[in-house]
Amino acid sequence: MSTTTLTPTPTDATPSAPATELHDEGRIGLRNNLRHIGALVRRNLLQIKKDPESMFDALLMPVIFVLLFVYVFGGSVGSSLGGDRQDYLNYLIPGLMAMMGMNIAMAVGSGVNDDFRKGVMDRFRTMPIARSSVLIAKIVVELGRMLVATLILLAMGFALGMELQGTVLGLVGAIALAAAFGAAIMWIFILLGLSLKTPQAVQGMGMIVMMPLQFGSSIFAPTGTMPGWLQTFTDYNPLSNLADAARGLMMDVPLGHSVWLTLGWTVLITVVTAPLAVSKFRKKT
Repeated sequence: MSTTTLTPTPTDATPSAPATELHDEGRIGLRNNLRHIGALVRRNLLQIKKDPESMFDALLMPVIFVLLFVYVFGGSVGSSLGGDRQDYLNYLIPGLMAMMGMNIAMAVGSGVNDDFRKGVMDRFRTMPIARSSVLIAKIVVELGRMLVATLILLAMGFALGMELQGTVLGLVGAIALAAAFGAAIMWIFILLGLSLKTPQAVQGMGMIVMMPLQFGSSIFAPTGTMPGWLQTFTDYNPLSNLADAARGLMMDVPLGHSVWLTLGWTVLITVVTAPLAVSKFRKKT
């Protein structure tokens, strides 16, 4: 008969440190943080590869919005601009670049919320990785989707006859500015995704936020004919500043302070919401 020898545990053993201490971002280091972000980005890209339908919004939304607004409203709004549908196309495309980030950002919040409900985020929080790396990886992938949507938007614009009156460098600057602002908006929707209970609630709250900002701006039409109180709102609306900055960079029109105001909004939103989102991610039960 075989016997089993049990080795007693020393009574003076020092308890191991809690696992959460291993997840401290400062101890992980920048190099490991970047490596973790890269691995999580790859994981999110593989999810898109397995579910290509998740790209439908990025692929179809620019086409639908361009065709809808150019051919439904282009004649009347183009006349108010002192031109025709072609002039409205040149006005609209840079404005829609400002809108792409908002629509893509809403999907980020819904996705984060859904991942928590499925238990995916709980598994990530048990790993020795920085908490922020999970959220940053989400933003990196969504910025990629936003870039795809923006390129399709520009392709549609050029196909319909849009004229780039500025320089190629200005076009690249407009895309970069829209991407930076889009990343800032994504932190807001991540925070909503972590705070609300269901993806449907995130989408509903997102629409409540998006509709006034998008239509109470200079994205779709000039603000000169709006009531005074609404013009005041559009002056402080970050989407108006971004749309005006994109037009200035792409169409060689005066920029004013629109670029600096957009950069200011981008920094302010990120500084306020990113730490709140990471803190909420750590504490969410």
